[in-house]
Amino acid sequence: MEIAVKNTSGKDTGKKVSLNDSVFGLENPSNSLIYQDVRLILANRRQGTVKTKARGEVHGTNKKPFKQKGTGGARGGDRKSPLWRHGGTVFGPQPRNYSFKLNKKARNIARASALTHKAVDGKITVLENFTMDAPKTKQFISILDSLALSGVKVLLVLPGDNANIYLSGRNVPKAKVIRAADLNTVDILHADSLVILEDAVSVIEQNILAN
Repeated sequence: MEIAVKNTSGKDTGKKVSLNDSVFGLENPSNSLIYQDVRLILANRRQGTVKTKARGEVHGTNKKPFKQKGTGGARGGDRKSPLWRHGGTVFGPQPRNYSFKLNKKARNIARASALTHKAVDGKITVLENFTMDAPKTKQFISILDSLALSGVKVLLVLPGDNANIYLSGRNVPKAKVIRAADLNTVDILHADSLVILEDAVSVIEQNILAN
């Protein structure tokens, strides 16, 4: 699959980039692996630090609050009983790790499947490499306007670290800047359109096909 390369003014440069069919053109993209990879990514983002105190952890006396019989009410063992106000919690949430295992090959197929869906829908734009001398949000917005992508969720994929471009797009609503090495299934699916820098295409293909 070949796709035209555009410049920051939104015009064709006359160059074309060949997208590897093993990454951007799978014959049978796997929706089931996409689902599993999304589950894994979202599970890894969970802190899992929620915690409630059981009756053995609640501060209080172990003294029996009243005599066992003769009160006309239910017996009570101590003030930390879960049945009492300020008592412990029964079967409350405890710290846990929500992550699970999914092998690298499956995750790579999931990313390739997500990229294939975007390519088939025509939601991928290859942009000529550019740099910024300093963080300039206005310039970043101007580039999106030139590509007719203002107001939509855009994921800009860079070949490597670029602080000025990252800072320029950090405060732009619905825009996200990410390195090709950090590209994941959730970000691909969440974006309405992918804007990939020319040099980032080969980095994406190498990362997915390497393992």
